[in-house]
Amino acid sequence: LGVRAQRAWPRWAVALLGLGALLTMPFGSADHTNYAAYGRIALLGGDPYIESPVAWAGGTDPVTSGVQPPWQETPSIYGPLATLLQLGAAWVGGDNLRQVVWVWQVLVVAAWLMTRWLLRRLFPDAHGRIDALWTMNPILVGTAVLGAHVDTMATAFMVAALVLARRRGTRWALATGVICALAAMVKVTAGVALLAIALGWLLEAHRAGSRPRSVLARVGILVLGALLVALPLQLWAGGSAYAQLGRSRRSISLATPWRQVYEWFGGHLPDATWRSLVFALAAATCLLLAALGWRVLRDRVPDLGAPLVLALSLSMAYAVGAPYVLPWYDQLVWALLPGVALAAGGLLTRVWLVRGLILALAYVPGRVVGLTPGVESLTLLFRREIAPIAALLVWGALVLLARRATNGDLPSHDQLR
Repeated sequence: LGVRAQRAWPRWAVALLGLGALLTMPFGSADHTNYAAYGRIALLGGDPYIESPVAWAGGTDPVTSGVQPPWQETPSIYGPLATLLQLGAAWVGGDNLRQVVWVWQVLVVAAWLMTRWLLRRLFPDAHGRIDALWTMNPILVGTAVLGAHVDTMATAFMVAALVLARRRGTRWALATGVICALAAMVKVTAGVALLAIALGWLLEAHRAGSRPRSVLARVGILVLGALLVALPLQLWAGGSAYAQLGRSRRSISLATPWRQVYEWFGGHLPDATWRSLVFALAAATCLLLAALGWRVLRDRVPDLGAPLVLALSLSMAYAVGAPYVLPWYDQLVWALLPGVALAAGGLLTRVWLVRGLILALAYVPGRVVGLTPGVESLTLLFRREIAPIAALLVWGALVLLARRATNGDLPSHDQLR
């Protein structure tokens, strides 16, 4: 299961898997056609945050016309840096949709390999677990890398920020802020790295009894570095960059417990009011789950530092507590699990593996478009019935482990080595 994996995979095996990914058409979702269309629209002078792919150029463009349902009328929800990368893929790929997608796949595979390189520096004693849970993990590779998802690029930037966050000095704080902004400019939810690092530094300073002024200055430099990158990119993208994100933020996916809550108790209030209430409950639940994750891990892996533990706790809480989740949203959790795989007796990692497998079965094969009735029924069974239970399994594991940690019943990380 990768919890106690000791040996790293040889480089030739990793290279072979990367080459295989580049020879495989993306599957599991239609997102790669969206990315190509948004880049094409930006390249030709349009605004991908306003224009719908199906309407661009009268629906005759050789790239944008290839967008598949249900995203044909959906403008971009991604950050300005993601749009720039998509534009670059469109420029290199030209008028051929497959070529544009393939260039995008090269960027995704490069980000996946870069994350492995960064993780080996973040966790120098866990190379075997890194390859088991990140590099050669069929759940992660099958849903994220072979799906060519933009989240892989955001994850590379987030992990890079966590690596830099361990270094002291003004220039490193500034560089960390720059990298955090690059992550958030790929996808807004990747801004969790900036939040985790800032709060982590404050918590570490408090526990060490450091002067508040010095740590606040460090956090200020971190934010300054982020603004130096975010503001120019935001100005380039324009004021409509997050218009579609605002419209889609109230979606509730089938694979979450919140879908059941929404359907079971809906109808008693106006839909907009009920959705707002569900999202408020989900936000409170995410905060509680993050607090439980912090309680479980903070004393089990003290050598990893508060920013990393906070990043993992927040990301895990969002992945199982948010109203809208997909299997490729879990990438930062998969990336950071090698560092805490032995914590809590490995139970948290094993539960996450079970949940990840179920979520992958729920969405890959993915969109219930063109599937046989049998495959569609099986996919919807996992999506509607089993995946929400898997999320509740993680909730229960966090509650149990936090209680055991409070009672002093959990072994330390060193005792499990």
